[in-house]
Amino acid sequence: MHRIETIIKNGYVDSIADNTLKSVRNHLNHSGINLDKVRTVRGYTIYFPLSREQLELLGKELFSDPIVEQYSIDNPFACSDSFKEFNWFIEIRFKPGVTDNIGNTASTIARDILQKQIVVSSSLQYLLKGSLNKEMAEKIGRELLGNELIEDFVISKIDKQDNSGKILNSLLPRELNFKDDSKIEYVALDISDEALINLSKARCLALTLEEMKAIRSHFSDSDIMMQRKKIGLIGITDAELELLAQTWSEHCKHKIFNADIDYKEVQFDNKGNSQILKSEKINSLFKTFIRGATSKINSDWLVSVFHDNAGVIKLDEEYDLVFKVETHNSPSALDPYGGALTGIVGCNRDPMGTGKGSRLIANTNVFCFADPYYQGVLPERIMHPSRIFEGVRKGVEHGGNKMGIPTVNGAIVFDNRYMGKPLVYCGTIGIMPHELKGQKMFEKNCENGDLIVLVGGRTGKDGIHGATFSSEELHEYSPLTAVQIGDPITQKKMMDFLLEARDLLMIKSITDDGAGGLASSVGEMALSSNGACLQLDKVPLKYRGMNPWEILLSESQERMTVAISKNRISEFLKLAEDRDVEASIVGEFNNSGKFHVSYNDRSVAYIDLKFLHEGVPKLELNAIWNVDHESR
Repeated sequence: MHRIETIIKNGYVDSIADNTLKSVRNHLNHSGINLDKVRTVRGYTIYFPLSREQLELLGKELFSDPIVEQYSIDNPFACSDSFKEFNWFIEIRFKPGVTDNIGNTASTIARDILQKQIVVSSSLQYLLKGSLNKEMAEKIGRELLGNELIEDFVISKIDKQDNSGKILNSLLPRELNFKDDSKIEYVALDISDEALINLSKARCLALTLEEMKAIRSHFSDSDIMMQRKKIGLIGITDAELELLAQTWSEHCKHKIFNADIDYKEVQFDNKGNSQILKSEKINSLFKTFIRGATSKINSDWLVSVFHDNAGVIKLDEEYDLVFKVETHNSPSALDPYGGALTGIVGCNRDPMGTGKGSRLIANTNVFCFADPYYQGVLPERIMHPSRIFEGVRKGVEHGGNKMGIPTVNGAIVFDNRYMGKPLVYCGTIGIMPHELKGQKMFEKNCENGDLIVLVGGRTGKDGIHGATFSSEELHEYSPLTAVQIGDPITQKKMMDFLLEARDLLMIKSITDDGAGGLASSVGEMALSSNGACLQLDKVPLKYRGMNPWEILLSESQERMTVAISKNRISEFLKLAEDRDVEASIVGEFNNSGKFHVSYNDRSVAYIDLKFLHEGVPKLELNAIWNVDHESR
């Protein structure tokens, strides 16, 4: 490994350093931290044996701007006499497997320059000058500069007596070494009620006792057990349990909105006695009021509503508008920048995955935060509202700008009731031809024999349990892997390619790998053909060592699943190669009525589509409206 560092030259503005100094003074002065000066250093670790001449070429041509920056090779600036006034450094880098956008871009360009399979990871270092001790430096790093959910820290006092080799050794991350020990596990459900609930909590399934029992009952059916035995399954696998949990999550199934509700309007007298004024049964708030109200409109400008990734309305005789808004609250609470960035680029993929795909033209947003000047005690693991505010705004801005999509409007609200979890609405508008060469673009369909093709970024451990964890309240055991980091540049290339393929009428159906990853995208698309066989060993991975259920459930970003007919697949893959977009055949749609998942020719999951999508027990809820409260 080698390390190249860059730093802004003296006399030029280091804006990140200036903002950091301002943030420390604004938010940490009450902690007795006195910081005088900050400089930032960009670090690039190169995982390839290169000559000094090749490293100099990368330093000059790729990593530095010769006008405003200087670079060093295998010699940290923290050791240089030119920066001897600084007495602490904090270096922050992404944990293994978390998307490193800067590192990925640097890797691609370095390969083009040297024609070698170079891998680069990036980091950002802060040189600090001030009266600081170890505890203060830790507080600056972990509370203000980085996020322990997704980032590693190197925090050290700069000892000028140490040689540069010792500091360099502390800054070089260890090479990734994921063991290739992927395995399939069986999960016992013939256990007590208490054990079932504990199992749901331990695996972050967000399933109720009734739902766990429904799964146990289904797999105990003798006919189903016989079918499964024929393909080598002797019990419930971890992949099947995780697949059902994400499909049945509140995030995906909106179980509360679809519940049967016993609704009463009640009036209380002065003695506290109640009188029921009205009582009715509501069969699904969604069907009764939301879809019901839309159905009453019954206008021809409602082209496609409530059954695709986004709504489609008629713009004129030639074009339709596609619109989707969704929240990304829980991820933004854990990692404001990454959660909001993922929120906007994920929302971008929904209109792109509607019909046969739309061109994205505008973003919108609504943010709700607690008071950014709050000075009280914060709950455990809750970030300060100002940090959430700044991170969310920056994440949405970066996601839109790098995708080339303007943000055309927005709103912001402050209320301390958003302390525990912010409200982060992201919206995207797309435009699509109503019809193209005789095909209606708002319609899509998978047929028996169509190929399942995964397009875009690679699959990693980031984003696992995103659907189930966002269906719960945040708590101290909220999973670290639930937050992903979006890569809008990779997504932009993928979307441009998919629009080109759409216009060539190659795409029969398309959807994004959002909550639940391949579990949701293939599981939902399979309803059209009534079956699918997915081969997880064909899925391109970021690294070795992922278990089959993790590959199935991963919500790594910048991925979309498309259905391509066999007679167009060669043309589709060639276009993807020409546009530098990774595309892989990972299975086939069929009419078996089953979602069959395999790994290295071994069955991982075999579930009836009807049970997967309709088997979740319906919630029964009670609602009481206090009429006196309404009058007050």
